[in-house]
Amino acid sequence: MNYFAHLSLAQPTVASKVGNLLGDFMRGVEVAMLPEPVKRGLRNHRLVDRFTDLHPLVRDSRACFAPPRRRFAGVALDVLFDHFLVRHWARFHTLSLDEAIARDYAFLAEGAALMPDTMRITAERAVEHDLFRRYGELDQLAAILDRTASRVRFPNRFQGCIDDIRQYYTELEVVFLTVYPQVRRVVRGAALEAGRDTGVSQSWVGS
Repeated sequence: MNYFAHLSLAQPTVASKVGNLLGDFMRGVEVAMLPEPVKRGLRNHRLVDRFTDLHPLVRDSRACFAPPRRRFAGVALDVLFDHFLVRHWARFHTLSLDEAIARDYAFLAEGAALMPDTMRITAERAVEHDLFRRYGELDQLAAILDRTASRVRFPNRFQGCIDDIRQYYTELEVVFLTVYPQVRRVVRGAALEAGRDTGVSQSWVGS
């Protein structure tokens, strides 16, 4: 799952939103120093990633990508699942998509002081460029994936994976529509963020 999906699986608090996104920005972060509500969000993030990455349908979906791009398939699927979440939001959530995105942007802005620098910069750019809404359009998704591939630090042939996605779009959509409700049930069942202290002081700043 990518940024928007992780936020959708968080609790509606600043600490939870930050913690559920923090798992993708752990370089230089000392987990022991995190406020407890942020730690719980981080644990939830890791639960979601573990369930999704090990899911047989997700693992089998990597075969939809051409061999030169298969090493990038996990990243591409994460971003693609955000696309499907935007497209099918109303199937799973009662809050409207526009309200949910606006609320998440507000939470991210409010929680900036809790974020390590790389996460804060990414969150600011997401809000500035309305990234979550852009996930819903395939042409925009193609540009996002190509930019992500271009940041890989070793020679690769990852760009153009949108061609694989277009070819297997329907099959991959079915995978998302199967896996996302399952991961929601797993999150509810684990209740890792069920503690009472959902708020947090913003005095902690990630290193």
